[in-house]
Amino acid sequence: MKKLLAALVLGAVAALAVTAFALGAARDTYMVGAKLTAKAEVPAAAGVPAAAKGAFTGDYVENAKGAVLKWRLSFSGLSGSATAAHIHMGKPGVAGAVLVPLCGPCKSGQSGKATVSKAVISALEAGTAYVNVHTAKNAAGEIRGQIKASK
Repeated sequence: MKKLLAALVLGAVAALAVTAFALGAARDTYMVGAKLTAKAEVPAAAGVPAAAKGAFTGDYVENAKGAVLKWRLSFSGLSGSATAAHIHMGKPGVAGAVLVPLCGPCKSGQSGKATVSKAVISALEAGTAYVNVHTAKNAAGEIRGQIKASK
């Protein structure tokens, strides 16, 4: 009886160790960030004040379906109120489709969470996604920054 109990305990410990290792290996944590400027916006924004700038930061932990991205957006010096902000698909110098809506209207210092797919994660990690902030004067975007992801 004692041998059976010892074998069961040893088996349970081994199963827990394997599960913990598998879960730990599957959950990579990434930090993301971007510096937003008018100069990076495509197409070029018109009449943007010289002081217009922004920052996007966040993190996500990958899971089987994608991740939950926790983000924070700050900006200042825009031509007017921020009407929206998004994460878009696109290499530097190329405008692209919206991947993740962040806010609209937006306030500087705003933060939030977004569930993102594996495809969005791939774009973030490949450097082919950017954040931009839109205003009424520059509806296509006023400031933009390419997102960089790191572990």
